Amino acid sequence: MEKKHRLRSNKDFKTVYRKGKSYWNRNIGIYIMENNLENSRIGFSITKKFGNSVIRNRTRRRISEICRQNFDNIKKGYDIIIIPRKNVVDISYRQLKSAIFHIFKVSRIFKD
Repeated sequence: MEKKHRLRSNKDFKTVYRKGKSYWNRNIGIYIMENNLENSRIGFSITKKFGNSVIRNRTRRRISEICRQNFDNIKKGYDIIIIPRKNVVDISYRQLKSAIFHIFKVSRIFKD
């Protein structure tokens, strides 16, 4: 994903956590907040309770790739934080993609 589409700073994460709306399903959690930019930014938050660094990075790469492939379908002007739940380690790529699409549709950030 391009740098302008990444949510990186701690200040931005805290703002989205504080002022954003949250949506959850069995596998994924998401925080969303409108920003005043012309593009959306996506960040990932995976805790150490999730597993070792190999597991955390593999999970982050899988989620990042799904978001990158479908970034054109996401409405512009949002800051998004994606938080996987522990059981994401055991599910297939197709199930993970389905869970992400579901949470995006529930939160109404997919384009019509």
